[in-house]
Amino acid sequence: MSRSTAHRLFDVAGALAGLTVFAPAMIVIAAAILIDDGWPVFFRQERIGRHRRPFNIIKFRSMRDSQITRAGRLLRATGLDEVPQFINIVRGDMSAIGPRPLTAQDINRLGWDGPEFDFRWSCRPGLTGLAQLLGSHANEDALTLDRVHAVRWSPTLDCQLIAWSFAVNAFGKARIRRWLRVRYPGRGMVT
Repeated sequence: MSRSTAHRLFDVAGALAGLTVFAPAMIVIAAAILIDDGWPVFFRQERIGRHRRPFNIIKFRSMRDSQITRAGRLLRATGLDEVPQFINIVRGDMSAIGPRPLTAQDINRLGWDGPEFDFRWSCRPGLTGLAQLLGSHANEDALTLDRVHAVRWSPTLDCQLIAWSFAVNAFGKARIRRWLRVRYPGRGMVT
């Protein structure tokens, strides 16, 4: 079995399991969004995927008129706004782990539209990844972490990142990011 086939099977199995496990939470989240702010429950936006192909990302809506809603604050703090992206994974738009899916405007703003950045689009964008978990806001740091994942992908690394992502859902982004930065200073986890 090829590396890409194994990776895809891993993604589909994980996404189907994630949809099953999170189904009760998704019902509660949808109800909370409806009660807090009404329709629509989901947010869709065009992002750029593997081989620079556009796709529509699916998330729970956390904003209205450029303002974060009450339900949205909790969803963003725990990362639960991203759970519907399991559907994107099953459809093949995304992977469980990979570079953050960007908009065309983000790519142009960052200046990542040249061929020297093709490595970033050699794999599917991810529901989570090194840059997302470590909260890297510096463009060069995020790009370095994306390159590391593209080059060093392994099932073990993906399993580790998935475990940390579930910890974010349970304990919040800020707490897990602090823990990871203390445990792996200077991104030592990936060098």
